[in-house]
Amino acid sequence: MRSDSRRRLESKSPCSSIESRFLKAIRIICHRVGECRSHWVVTGSLGLALHGMDVAVHDIDLQTDEQGAYEIEEYLDEYIVTPVHYKDSEKIRSHFGVLNITGVKVEIMGDLQKKLSDQTWEEPVKVEEYKEWIEFSGMKIPVLTLVYEYQAYLRLERFEKAEKIKRWLENRH
Repeated sequence: MRSDSRRRLESKSPCSSIESRFLKAIRIICHRVGECRSHWVVTGSLGLALHGMDVAVHDIDLQTDEQGAYEIEEYLDEYIVTPVHYKDSEKIRSHFGVLNITGVKVEIMGDLQKKLSDQTWEEPVKVEEYKEWIEFSGMKIPVLTLVYEYQAYLRLERFEKAEKIKRWLENRH
């Protein structure tokens, strides 16, 4: 199911408390990566905060496909800490790189795959199918839907985070 909706968050939303250093970094990302041919989204804690959830933001996570990971790295090459490369762990694998933009750690993940309970790997996430746009602080920022984020945290067995998203979604409606 494709989601490409646009929402404007109210200024009372908890996301209005996102630290200015994260806003400065995401502004640079949106400005520089806006011409990227690949679909990309903000995910993780900043994505949740942009949706209005009250969460601590420690870094910025960008999710895209394999080509997009290398393309984003090109657009932001002066910020590279760890070049994009294929990386796998016990539960996740992707084309992964790290940037430092205005003192903020930014992780790029391309063709992210999660290991399923039967020990097989899910297909790489097609972020364009789960993308929605949030308007905040004069920017249009692509983020993953909260329903997708909830399901992803369940697959990663991060049940506490999944439950927090579920409760927030239930209380919102």
